Amino acid sequence: MSVRPALLSAMELTQANVDDLLARLGPVNGWMYLPGDVDLQELTELLGDRYGAPRALVLDGVTDPTVDESRGAALLVPFEDRAVTVRAWAYGDRWVGTGTARDAEGIVRPVLVVARREVPGPSAVAPDEDVDWMERLTRITGWTQPAQRPDVDWAEVESRLGTALPSDYKRMVETFGKGAFDGFLHLNQEPWTDLREDGLLIWASTEHENLYCWRADGDDPDRWPVGIRSFDGEDVPFDCQTAEFVCRILTDPHHPFTMARFFDTHWFMNYRESG
Repeated sequence: MSVRPALLSAMELTQANVDDLLARLGPVNGWMYLPGDVDLQELTELLGDRYGAPRALVLDGVTDPTVDESRGAALLVPFEDRAVTVRAWAYGDRWVGTGTARDAEGIVRPVLVVARREVPGPSAVAPDEDVDWMERLTRITGWTQPAQRPDVDWAEVESRLGTALPSDYKRMVETFGKGAFDGFLHLNQEPWTDLREDGLLIWASTEHENLYCWRADGDDPDRWPVGIRSFDGEDVPFDCQTAEFVCRILTDPHHPFTMARFFDTHWFMNYRESG
């Protein structure tokens, strides 16, 4: 692992300065001490504005026992047992972390650290295999945070919509909350009904104006197939459900709506509440 400690002079925190610090650390593994008077809360908020809500790896010198390589453990390697507080974000092919750690003299200093992030690739699925696609989606995205919306009142939502909703979609909203896969595929917190006259409910969208829908046929929403209403009005059907569809477009470079050609690894970007 490349370790590049550096003690910086006092600086004003801006998004541009944070970008410069991350560039100095490089794309793989690196870390640095920050000025003693740096506002860590402000730094955390700036990183959160870009990467979403962080996961706490270390608090008051105690490491979360669930931390492993899939949950940002590489960020702690430079500090051995000297980390005091570390918060982490998964983004693309790297982990980003900030917090405090003790130096060789035992002085607690603010730090910024990055590390390479490995994400499991897609695996083949046997025709009759029973796959938990939501569990697979959390692994593909490196998701390590607690459920973001565990108390959604789905009974109220479904009563208002006049229909039950697919269970994997509800798990997806509860798990990830407000945000977008790879910062691109925006997850609706409840379906849009703009295309209901066409028999479609919209569960996600992109800036390219493609609408990701279900063909809401039949009484069992867990059997509703996914379809895409493209920006030019074409309907493209797929014979799978929501979580499986997201897994496939993230990892299959041959999928007609793939995101795998644009990103080597994948993540979910949280949207922070405004105001």
